[in-house]
Amino acid sequence: MADIEYDLVVVGGGVLGTFHAYHAMKKGLKVALLEKDAMPKGATVRNFGQVVPSGMNTKWQQYGRKSLKIYKKIHAKFDISVRQEGSIYLASNDEEVQLIEELKEINRANDYTSILFTKTECLRKYPGLNEQYVKAGLFFPEEITVEPRTMIGRVHKYLKKKGVSIFYKAKVIECNALNNEVSTQLANGRMLLSSKVIICNGSDFKTLYPEMFATSDLEISKLQMMKTKSQGDYKISGSILTGLSIRRYEAFAECPSYLKIKSKEPLDSLEKKWGVHILFKQAMDGGVILGDSHEYADADNIDDLGFDLNMDIDNLMLSKAKEIFSLPTYEIEQRWFGMYSQCKNADIYERTIDRNIHIITGIGGKGMTGSAGFSKHNIQQLFNI
Repeated sequence: MADIEYDLVVVGGGVLGTFHAYHAMKKGLKVALLEKDAMPKGATVRNFGQVVPSGMNTKWQQYGRKSLKIYKKIHAKFDISVRQEGSIYLASNDEEVQLIEELKEINRANDYTSILFTKTECLRKYPGLNEQYVKAGLFFPEEITVEPRTMIGRVHKYLKKKGVSIFYKAKVIECNALNNEVSTQLANGRMLLSSKVIICNGSDFKTLYPEMFATSDLEISKLQMMKTKSQGDYKISGSILTGLSIRRYEAFAECPSYLKIKSKEPLDSLEKKWGVHILFKQAMDGGVILGDSHEYADADNIDDLGFDLNMDIDNLMLSKAKEIFSLPTYEIEQRWFGMYSQCKNADIYERTIDRNIHIITGIGGKGMTGSAGFSKHNIQQLFNI
């Protein structure tokens, strides 16, 4: 017999699982959140901490905008490291200027505030920006940044205060449907009984349902990032996204000129080979995080991506970054990579087993921005609330 009963057990304490637990709690459900490690250590804590609905297509922008409200609402009650300093896309040539102008019109139709900045306005707002690089910018004042490694732990503390049971070092080894309930067996011998289970972690998905995982359309993206030493008194605010981001992000694919502009790009460039686009974000300790890159492998062949950093990629990103910003120092203090899963043929991987076991994973690069809003919608759907 199980010693505790829940309405919902969420497997995976990253941002996607955490916000499923949050919204279930908000609906009055009794919730347990299970994290296999001492604290989340995957993609949730290995990213920039940029919450940028502006970069998403129209469907996911709606989830991202809901996420902004959720982050801000929690932060107003409990400090989760939110800073509302906006995001800007810096156009480096006439084609990119055309794309940001078109995106502004799309966002005007979507009632999402964006402001076109002239070259002079960009240079005034962002000290150290290379005047030879920037032609114009598109600024989104509502957007925020968080400190990923701080944020998730603080949201967990908030959830505990609200009555969510959180178990760390809770490795799930088996889920079994029992009529209208699900038993979740942990490696430590404990068993939890719940009405539903949601599995939001790709590693747990692979452990619990290996055949299904192996035949899924999930792929893994490996992203390299780095952080400079503290910049002292030098400050840059918010999220800085550049011309390569304009050429990569989903939002711009909805612009009328996008396909024509993309068709002119060289197919054999290193930027395309390694999926490089240059982002900047200043961390609270004064260092500037910059990156990133994208290398891909099928989820069942994750080892093909290797365990090491590719220094050729880092060197390319550094050289590109120096063309955009003159920082007081480009001395690197930390280097790391993150990995996230995404679907090849869908927005997110969703699979239901025996009615009450739901696999929700593969949110890809949309995780930090889209998870909070998407999870609200998903909890409403799964519990018919």
